[in-house]
Amino acid sequence: MPIITILPSGQELEVEPGLTIMEAVLAKQLAWPTTCGGKARCTTCAFVLIKGFENVSPMSRLEEHQLAVRKGRHSLVQKLRLACQTRVKGDITIRKNLQEFC
Repeated sequence: MPIITILPSGQELEVEPGLTIMEAVLAKQLAWPTTCGGKARCTTCAFVLIKGFENVSPMSRLEEHQLAVRKGRHSLVQKLRLACQTRVKGDITIRKNLQEFC
């Protein structure tokens, strides 16, 4: 089963493959910020993908559009993704604290 490593805490979660990051985190009864309930409307759940780019689903047009509009086109270069849209296929490392990136 895939492992999500969440920085800066270093917390590791073993998750079911195919779940979105938000679904996986909520299944472990942990909190993840969202204001739209996981509908890709707010970008509150954005995170930076640090490692394991090949182990997540490709970015959808909706996700790309929302990030570009709400966080700026530079966010796409910085590997920002939405936890509500990104499906896990293998081990990944992500950064939840975005203050240094946005």
